[in-house]
Amino acid sequence: GPRMHRLFAALPVSDLLAERLRPLREDVFGARWRRADQYHLTLQFFGEVPLELAEEIADQLGSLSTTGFAITLNGVGWFGRRQPRALYARIAETPELTDLAAQCRALARRLKVPIGQDPFVPHITLAYCHDTPIEEARRWSEAYQILRSDPIWVDEFHLYESFMGSGQRKSRYQIQASYSLG
Repeated sequence: GPRMHRLFAALPVSDLLAERLRPLREDVFGARWRRADQYHLTLQFFGEVPLELAEEIADQLGSLSTTGFAITLNGVGWFGRRQPRALYARIAETPELTDLAAQCRALARRLKVPIGQDPFVPHITLAYCHDTPIEEARRWSEAYQILRSDPIWVDEFHLYESFMGSGQRKSRYQIQASYSLG
């Protein structure tokens, strides 16, 4: 059948912010650290969609009502409670950030894109975990809970397409459309 496009809307992570996250990449059993150029803050994952729907999403993202805002690092965490799946840097929730994510979700619903019900957790995934013991995740998490940053201004977001890697090749993300905030 026709090629499907694996899409998500996300805020880019500036070099300045990526630099603040560098010290967190330490030895954690089973953790595969992402490259800094793969960092992003997901607003909404749209999943696999056909081209026509992809174009519709890209088009409608341009008509969201937005404003520029600042994001701030606020500790760390991991997904997967007892079986850590991913380590992440937490981003403080702000009304602007929550609102932008909510608008992206509403757009997905309007276009009948089947999306999950998970609540929005603003984060930057730093590593994916395989067989990482819970104690390791907890040790890492406790070490970096103090992570904070000055507010970092965000003036754009992107629609990314994810191309899955095979074997040792990591997946890569390509910007398919960009939108200025405000």
